[in-house]
Amino acid sequence: MKIVARTSLALAAGALFFASGVQAQVGANQGLLNPNLATADELAGVPGLYTDVVRAIMDQRPFMKMADLHRIIGSHLAEDEFDAAYGAMWIPIDLNDATDAEIQLIPGVGARMLHEFREYAPYPALVKFDREIAKYVDDDELARLTQYVYVRIDLNTASESAMLSIPGVGDRMKHEFEEYRPYSAMAQFKREMAKYVDDDEVERLSRYVEIR
Repeated sequence: MKIVARTSLALAAGALFFASGVQAQVGANQGLLNPNLATADELAGVPGLYTDVVRAIMDQRPFMKMADLHRIIGSHLAEDEFDAAYGAMWIPIDLNDATDAEIQLIPGVGARMLHEFREYAPYPALVKFDREIAKYVDDDELARLTQYVYVRIDLNTASESAMLSIPGVGDRMKHEFEEYRPYSAMAQFKREMAKYVDDDEVERLSRYVEIR
């Protein structure tokens, strides 16, 4: 892994981005399939995912944590096949509650980078992760790593871009998120969203949000 220092100009831009309050909170996807949203044909194109694995994923989703998916994958793939699979498919992990084991499922993340992930926690926003990890990797590697992670958004203050960064959220669901603000409790959010999507989808969406 190439270790480089980002320029002071880039860091200053990141700080300005953070201050603006408009940043997305789920890392920009660089082409990873989300197993909770992908079609069976798309999953069949992931290295190592043969018919029985694809069927198991489709039958048991949505997965609320990457560890839940890994339990399915791990019973079908050898350990040396994980990087290829997770270089094509992933469920974003919460930087503030992911386990060490989940973080180390990210291709290329070993003990040293795990330490850097942990050193700067907790993360109030994804831009802090970008700023701190940029001390150790170049722009391309930072973009690759960022697509694997997220920080929960505050339902009452989140920007449109932050809401739209949640996998599977488009303009219609963004509108529903905004319509019921301010939220007093997560139970209110779940109750209102249940008008539009099923219980599994409510729980999946709830992974990405909180009320501060």
